[in-house]
Amino acid sequence: MASQEIEALSGALARLPGLGPRSARRAVLWLVKNREAALPALLEALDAVSQTLVECQTCGNVDTTDPCGICADPRRDPRALCVVEDVADVWALDRAKLFRGRYHVLGGKLSALDGIGPEDLNIATLMERVSAKEDGIAVDEVVLAMNATLEGQTTAHYLAERLEDAGVRITQLAHGLPVGGELDYLDEGTLAQALRARRPI
Repeated sequence: MASQEIEALSGALARLPGLGPRSARRAVLWLVKNREAALPALLEALDAVSQTLVECQTCGNVDTTDPCGICADPRRDPRALCVVEDVADVWALDRAKLFRGRYHVLGGKLSALDGIGPEDLNIATLMERVSAKEDGIAVDEVVLAMNATLEGQTTAHYLAERLEDAGVRITQLAHGLPVGGELDYLDEGTLAQALRARRPI
């Protein structure tokens, strides 16, 4: 039986996304076995992040500077703005290094069941960014990168309507068959979307 402190650490790690109780116990056991080298570095990194973490006032990303590294990067194209639901979506898209514009984090998605309406999301700041000029250059394309869920698509539809008169091109991420995916293993929603988005070859 582990001590109360080790159990508390295990419980804290188990609350992290992607870690269940068993994975958390394995992580704690590894930390205990490698405590001389691993624990000081981990504690230092956690302390540094907790002291410096801020939300970017421009886009809503989380970073150690405001504006964040993406918004402050002069190589980014201010004419293209990618709208996402959450910070994790920014990190996932930017990891691919395919989109060279800037981002806007809504902070969630519309959901009548959860009582989340337009006023609960960063939609007003999105409209301000689209109508204003960043670095003296106006936004000319808004990419709606919502998740392929009912709430995500409802949010994308709502935003498309709001942006209709903004004089910008509105695009959306393609949905459908994943690269390397086999038809037999895909759900009906993915197959339906792939069929609707079919194109000539």
